[in-house]
Amino acid sequence: MAGSEDLYLGFDLSTQQLKCAAVSSDLKLRHEAKVDFDADFGQKYGIEKGVLTNPSEGEVFAPTAMWLEAVDLVLQRMRDQGLDFGKIQGLSGAGMQHGTVFWSKEAESLLSNLDSKKTLLEQLQTEKTSAFAHPHSPNWQDASTQIQCDEYDAVLGDPETLAKVTGSKAHHRLSGPQIKRFRTKYPEHYENVSRISLVSSFLASVFLGKVAPIDISDVTGMNLWDINKGQWHETLLELAAGSKEGAADLKQKLGHVPEDGGESFGSISDYFVERFGFPSDAKIIAFTGDNPATILALPLRSSDAMVSLGTSTTFLMSTSTYKPAGAYHFMNHPTTAGLYMFMLCYKNGGLAREQIRDQFNTSATHPANWDTFNDTALSTSLVSQHGKDGAMRLGLYFPRPEIVPNVRAGQWRYSYTPGTGEIKEVAADFLPDDARNIVESQMLSLRLRSFPLVQAETNTTTGVELPPQPRRVYLVGGGSANNAIAKICGEVLGSHDGVYKLDIGGNACALGSAYKAIWGVERKQGQTFEDLIGSRWDEKQFTKRVADGYQKDTFETYGEAVKGFEKMEQIVIGEVGEGKKQASGGVFMASDTDAGAAARSKRGEFI
Repeated sequence: MAGSEDLYLGFDLSTQQLKCAAVSSDLKLRHEAKVDFDADFGQKYGIEKGVLTNPSEGEVFAPTAMWLEAVDLVLQRMRDQGLDFGKIQGLSGAGMQHGTVFWSKEAESLLSNLDSKKTLLEQLQTEKTSAFAHPHSPNWQDASTQIQCDEYDAVLGDPETLAKVTGSKAHHRLSGPQIKRFRTKYPEHYENVSRISLVSSFLASVFLGKVAPIDISDVTGMNLWDINKGQWHETLLELAAGSKEGAADLKQKLGHVPEDGGESFGSISDYFVERFGFPSDAKIIAFTGDNPATILALPLRSSDAMVSLGTSTTFLMSTSTYKPAGAYHFMNHPTTAGLYMFMLCYKNGGLAREQIRDQFNTSATHPANWDTFNDTALSTSLVSQHGKDGAMRLGLYFPRPEIVPNVRAGQWRYSYTPGTGEIKEVAADFLPDDARNIVESQMLSLRLRSFPLVQAETNTTTGVELPPQPRRVYLVGGGSANNAIAKICGEVLGSHDGVYKLDIGGNACALGSAYKAIWGVERKQGQTFEDLIGSRWDEKQFTKRVADGYQKDTFETYGEAVKGFEKMEQIVIGEVGEGKKQASGGVFMASDTDAGAAARSKRGEFI
C-alpha cells in the first residue's frame, strides 16, 4: 500500500451535479464536495434540473460551459474543506453515459495553453474563440433520434443483431444515433469538429490538458463499438457519418480506445498544478461511465448482483458470460478484461409498490403504511399458491409505460397452474395478496432475464451442487431498507451467500472512480481491481446481511413461477405491446405525461 498520506480524487459528472470525493489509499473518505447546477448556475444558464429542453423536437441537452465552471468551483470547495491537493497521486471520474461533447479545431491548442490565473470558462469558451464546435451536449433524457434509431436497428438486419454486436439495440441517447442527427442538423458545426468525447472523456480531457481517449467500458454504450472484435464497427460508423469517407474521418474524431481500463493517460495539466497545487506527476486514469463506476464502488465480483430499489428498478451484474439481447444491455467491465457489465432498467419500481401499499388505506385516521404492506406480504403464501399443485397468482404492475417488457401502462393478473401449464386471465382488482405478488413480479422478471448469466455452484460446506443463481445480491436505494422486500428478493432470486444491504452514501460513482484511480496508480503487475480494492475494502462498514438467499423448496417453487410469468408477459405483449392498441382486460392506470419520458420509454432506455 502506498503512503498513508496519499490521496486520490474521484469525480461524478451527472445531470444535476458535479461531485468530488477525496479518498486515501486505505479507501477512507477524507473530503467531499459538490456543485448543484440548478442552485449554483440555474439563473445564469436558464436550466431546470441541470438541462435545457426543446420539447417540439424531444431534445434535452446541457451547456458544456456550465460544466467548465463546475470544475473550478468544486475544486475550490474541496480546498475550502481543507484538502491538500499536494497529496493527490491520481484522478479518475465518471460521467453520465452516452452524452457527446464536440471539440472544435481550436480545442487542443486551448487545452494545452491554459493560464492558471484565469478560469477554465474564460479561456475555453469566449465570444472570440471556443474549444467547442457546438455549445451543448445531448443528455441521456434526449428523445430526438427516433428516425436515426430505426436506421440503426435495421442496418445490421434487426435490433437483436445490433445488440449482439454493440451490447444494446438502438436507443435515443446513444452516441451513434446522436452523432448522425447532429451531423445532419448542424453540418457547419460538424465540419468544425476535431474530436468527439463522451461526458466521461470530456472531463478527463479538461484535467489532462488535451483530448483524452474514450474508456473501454463507456465506449460500449455508443452503438458504434464492436464488443467482440474490440474495435469501431465500420458499418455503424458509416451510418453515423453518411459515407465510407466520412466513416474514416469519424473514426479519427473518436480516436483510439485503450483496452486497459487502468491505464494512465498522462500527468495532470499544468493549469491545475499552478492553480490548485496538484503534484505535477499526479496521474489521470481513464474516466468511465456512471453505471460502470457504480459497480466499482462495491466492488462487485463475478456473479454478484446489485439491485437498486428506487423509483425505478435497476439490476447490475458483473459476469464473464456475454449473452446480449435487445431487452437489456451489455458493456465491457470498466477494469477487468474478460468481464462484462449486464444491466436491466425498469421504469416501474418504487412507485408501483407504493400504489399497492396505498390500497391498504382504510380511513383518513389510519393511513396506509409499510407495516401493513410488509405484514401482509410475509403472511401471504408464495405466489398465493395453496398446496403444491394449486394455481399461482401472477401479475404485472405498471403505473407507467414499461420498457422491460415494452408495454403500455396497466395492471394485469393471471392464474397459472404449474402441473398443466394452463394460464388464464383473472380480475385485476386489488387483493391484499398484491403486497407479496408485486414484489414477486418485479423479482421474477429479474430472475427470468438474468438466468442465462448465472452458473451452478457447489456449496462449500455440504458439497451439494446448487442451481444457477447469483453469488450474492446487494440491495441499494430506498427500498433496500425494507426487510420484507429484501426477504422476498432473496427467496425469488436465490443468492447462495445471502442478501446484503449496501450503504455507501450518495457518492457511489465518485467513490468508484476514486477506487479506480487507486488501482490504476498502485497496482502491481497483473493485479486486478477486485484483488487490490477487495483486499482493502471494509465490507462490515458498508454492508449488512439482511436476508437469506437460496432455500431449495422455495427456489424451486419460484422456478415454476418463472415459466408462468414468461407466458403471461408474452400474452400481454401480444395484446398491448409497442404499437398495439389497448386490449380488453388490462386495468390502465395514470401514465407518464412527460412527452420526453414517454418517448424514451418506447426505446427501453437506461440511465
